[in-house]
Amino acid sequence: MTLARAWPVVPAAVLVVVAVIAPVVVDISSVDGDIPYAPPSSRDWLGTDHLGRSVLPQLMVGGWRIMVIAAVIATVVTLFAAIAGSVAAVEPRFGNLIDRTTDAAMLVPPILAIMLVLLSWPAAGTAGLIIVAVLVGTPYSARVFAAAASGVAASGFVTVAVASGERLLYVVFREVLPNLRDTTITQLGLRFVEAMYLVSTAAFLQLPAALGESNWALMVRENSAGVLLNPWAVVAPALALALVAVSLSLAVGAIASRKTTP
Repeated sequence: MTLARAWPVVPAAVLVVVAVIAPVVVDISSVDGDIPYAPPSSRDWLGTDHLGRSVLPQLMVGGWRIMVIAAVIATVVTLFAAIAGSVAAVEPRFGNLIDRTTDAAMLVPPILAIMLVLLSWPAAGTAGLIIVAVLVGTPYSARVFAAAASGVAASGFVTVAVASGERLLYVVFREVLPNLRDTTITQLGLRFVEAMYLVSTAAFLQLPAALGESNWALMVRENSAGVLLNPWAVVAPALALALVAVSLSLAVGAIASRKTTP
């Protein structure tokens, strides 16, 4: 990716670096309370929250859990979908199964599925959130991979490999998947953005999988009552979530258009 196309990912990269480093160097438990919803000052650059705590330290440490869980979901979904889609392209009968599974999965909104599981099975926690997100996200992504892999599967080298009696897994991992790098990168970015939305919504709703006492989504929920007193207590975490999502979406768009742009 050229420098001109790399700039969209800069905001997300900065936030990721801060989110990874901040928990090591910032201890929010040692932050003294002050007046709730105090405006920005030389001491508290973004003011204080509903408990009188400085917003900036919480903002710095509030993103890493959301990002880590979203990255895990995106990676697992992309991995499973890439394998399933490649198998579907080589084995049409499996492709029909993916189509039917995708049609069924699209009937249930992902956040509704997460709420049903986590509210009825609180002990599932973060693991339950990841499992449900993977189950509802994989079928649709697998259909995308199947469409991308169909052209590869119809190529001569794959046909020769199948005709020579190579096993299905060999054809998938050695012949098909290596030719889906661009699709894999694009889907990984899109799945991460979707996972950010799901994880943030779960945290905002304070489901059993709430991601700690301080995260961006929970900051928006808890400080919404004082948005007129100190808007930064709500705007800053909401802006951080939006920047990560929009930045990665633009980067994915740049990758997707790489082949069509001279």
